[in-house]
Amino acid sequence: MAYTIEGSTGAWEVVVGLEVHAQVISKSKLFSGAATAFGAAPNSQVSFVDAAFPGMLPVPNREAIAQAVRTGLGLAAEINLVSRFDRKNYFYADLPQGYQISQFEHPIVGKGVVDIALADGSTKQVGITRLHLEQDAGKSLHDQHPTKSFIDLNRSGVALMEIVSEPDIRSPEEAGAYVKKLRSILRYLGTCDGNMEEGSLRADVNVSVRKAGEAYRTRCEVKNVNSVRFVMQAVEAEALRQIAVWESGGTVEQETRLFDANRGETRPMRSKEDAHDYRYFPDPDLLPVVLEQSWVDALKAALPELPDAKQARFIREYGLSPYDAAVLVAEQATAQFFEAVASGRDAKLAANWVTGDFFAALNRTGRSIENPPITAAALGRLLDLMADGTINGKIAKEVFEAMLDSGEDPAAIVDARGLRQVTDTSAIDAAVDAVLAANPEKVAEYKSGKDKLFGFFVGNVMKAMAGKGNPALVNAALKQRLG
Repeated sequence: MAYTIEGSTGAWEVVVGLEVHAQVISKSKLFSGAATAFGAAPNSQVSFVDAAFPGMLPVPNREAIAQAVRTGLGLAAEINLVSRFDRKNYFYADLPQGYQISQFEHPIVGKGVVDIALADGSTKQVGITRLHLEQDAGKSLHDQHPTKSFIDLNRSGVALMEIVSEPDIRSPEEAGAYVKKLRSILRYLGTCDGNMEEGSLRADVNVSVRKAGEAYRTRCEVKNVNSVRFVMQAVEAEALRQIAVWESGGTVEQETRLFDANRGETRPMRSKEDAHDYRYFPDPDLLPVVLEQSWVDALKAALPELPDAKQARFIREYGLSPYDAAVLVAEQATAQFFEAVASGRDAKLAANWVTGDFFAALNRTGRSIENPPITAAALGRLLDLMADGTINGKIAKEVFEAMLDSGEDPAAIVDARGLRQVTDTSAIDAAVDAVLAANPEKVAEYKSGKDKLFGFFVGNVMKAMAGKGNPALVNAALKQRLG
């Protein structure tokens, strides 16, 4: 069902395209040898090239170019064997050169595609227009002094991949799903860490609205949105603003805006520039980038298994539902953890424990999948105790919590606390007889046709056995007695 926003003049369709700026994982910047580590002291990672000293010449970073190609391959995109760097001219206080070295007419990566999954179970393809490499600007700090702004050039010259989508996105949900999927692909590839809170992944959100069947209307760009939730909120807020403008008889002006997360609204920043405003021209200090097809093929051969392929394999090999598989492959570390738990075991049971109790434990403890409170090996041993009948599912929950608290091995916890499952049929028969003898009226009701009371008897027998009775044997004994 199409997402629309109802206005006073009827339904409006939302049209969204995203420009995602992804910081390249590389030890040095795009055109200099300066470091790129996050959190360094201001202006401690700046070369003469980054600071635009006269006579300093840029030298392309081979690894940054390789990372862009890997990303393009991961997006099923065209890799352009010949690309070119251009100068994009504009003034920022934190842009020492007075221009940014970017790519315009000849980007390193052409058209590609990202498949996204939506909440209703449907999937959709979002087209990629291009991916180009460019330098980041520095950072202006306005909160360090009451009357002055400070400049930190550590980020100046850091390699960015700008990934531009087609205007194929039609709702806040689709925008959020696209950013999540793109972030997942980049992290799998190891080309961007995707840490939006550190600014290494941020999005410019282009929004317009139109009536069904119309051509595109004027769009506005919401700059530097730094979380998936804010991307979704910015789409909604800007669409509502534009609808109000059109319906009041006004005209939406093309401009750049900022999203105020506290107020849930967008605010004007500046009029939106077009390409001719930037006076693009080929950078005279840089030769065209010419790639060998054999080098691109070698990069492609070394790519990891990406989320879509991994999800398909999890469904095929482990018998998981598409939803469970999607949850488990969203992060590469989670997929690896699951496979370690599931190896040689009931994969569906492993998936239930990982996405259920284990994920809940991560949230409660504030730990990450890379530093889990319970290792995959330990969780696997807990599942083994269930598989061999040492404990049942109820006791396993208790053992899991004890593992969280103590870090002990599950078998040691079971032995120390006397939690082994009772499989002695004589003990089970005795507990069943005692429960039936204590509830003659319930027995009579059951035999008169109230089959749902069977669960009552099971619960009482398990309670009498402190949860240690083997569920299958308890069920069998009850069926025999009540039959």
